[in-house]
Amino acid sequence: MGTMFGPRKSFETPVSDHHSLAKTLSWPHLIALGVGAIVGTGIYTLVGVGAERAGPAVILAFVICGIVCGCAALAYTELATLIPAAGSAYTFSYTALGETVAWVVGWSLILEYSLACSTVAVGWSGYLVGWIEAAGVHLPHALLVGPHGGGLINLPAVGVALAVMGMLILGTRQSATLNIILVVIKLVALTLFVIYALPAFNSANLHPFMPYGFGSVESGGHKRGVMAAAAIVFFAFYGFDAVATSAEETKNPKRDLTIGIVGSMLVCTVIYMAVAITAIGALPFTALANSPEPLALVLRQLGEPFAAQLIALAAVIALPSVILVMMYGQSRIFFVMARDGLLPRGLATVSKRTGSPTLITLLTGLSIAAVAGFFRLDEIAELANAGTLIAFISVGVCLIVLRRTAPLMPRVFRCPAAYVVGTLTVLGCLYLLASLPTSTLVRFVGWNVIGLALYFIYGRRQSTIAQGKRVAA
Repeated sequence: MGTMFGPRKSFETPVSDHHSLAKTLSWPHLIALGVGAIVGTGIYTLVGVGAERAGPAVILAFVICGIVCGCAALAYTELATLIPAAGSAYTFSYTALGETVAWVVGWSLILEYSLACSTVAVGWSGYLVGWIEAAGVHLPHALLVGPHGGGLINLPAVGVALAVMGMLILGTRQSATLNIILVVIKLVALTLFVIYALPAFNSANLHPFMPYGFGSVESGGHKRGVMAAAAIVFFAFYGFDAVATSAEETKNPKRDLTIGIVGSMLVCTVIYMAVAITAIGALPFTALANSPEPLALVLRQLGEPFAAQLIALAAVIALPSVILVMMYGQSRIFFVMARDGLLPRGLATVSKRTGSPTLITLLTGLSIAAVAGFFRLDEIAELANAGTLIAFISVGVCLIVLRRTAPLMPRVFRCPAAYVVGTLTVLGCLYLLASLPTSTLVRFVGWNVIGLALYFIYGRRQSTIAQGKRVAA
């Protein structure tokens, strides 16, 4: 069965034991995976980047992203419980829309997850260096930033990416359990930040609230405005899609995925509003703009050096949980695409000891470390957002299409007002995509041109479905 976009997967595609992932996760692991991915560099680091682009209205940018991602999360939850297989938006697209769209989505997700990991690694490095230097230790500049900042390589970012890769190779359940501990540390740190900084709230810091306007406009060679900020702080919200990626490894996917996706989004939205309002109210937005460690900066400026050190230390300890979840998601997308034959099948093997895809995790970790070592945080985050937005648009379309083409399929979680939610997801993500810098969109198109060439040269002929047709013929 196919569409104008190529053959489609059936809802029940058999998978051999050699290529199946072990079921080791329950709902507490999934909520921690979601919160672990969502609460990270976005709130710890990109608050400063967003403030530079929108002023105090970065708070509004967080609200807009929360609404768009909330709609996408509802769509993800219905689809993840309807199609509880690894692969997230890639698998949904393969089932609902066809192989070619699935390839574009999968290729975009590979970009999203790998660059998201690299972004967090660079953000983590900023907090580590700030924490060490605040203690009076000064390290060689050449080893702390890439060529863009006048250095050779961001060695701390490379190191943390490789360390997380090693953890994932040890096994999914062990990594997910460690992630729960790191998530608790992050939430405690953000709560402490609000307690220390909220008494310094000054409403004068919110004026002018929207100095660059609402829309994304070019100003001084950079995009400015609420939507320009939303297009980058959007990075702060996604992560619940990594929960959907874990569907095949979930013990009770129909119950646990709903709790994991919706629960993690609700927890994180509340946290973000509290932290963003506190940070912007405590200092003028110009002081926060582009700081590599804005939350620690706020506390230092308020005369709380010990609290600032604690926040920075918590970020150093806990931000790797975001890298862990994102690298986990990327390796699973890579794994499923290889299992489907769109990438070399030899990559889709799992360790007999841990039940996790060791070879793909190794390749993923090395590529993430390379990007983190040499590129700038804001550029990496913007390109990662482009990949995510394409995936979210596809999920919104899949929700609508499957309501029409498979209305009788049992849905444990039914998205309320599915057509409205699906449409809002698509339109909201398109607007955010259009708000990204032109250079980012050009790079993203280039990435997908390379991907489509690879698909038509290799994947289209080697896919499991194409091979099955040849056998049948």
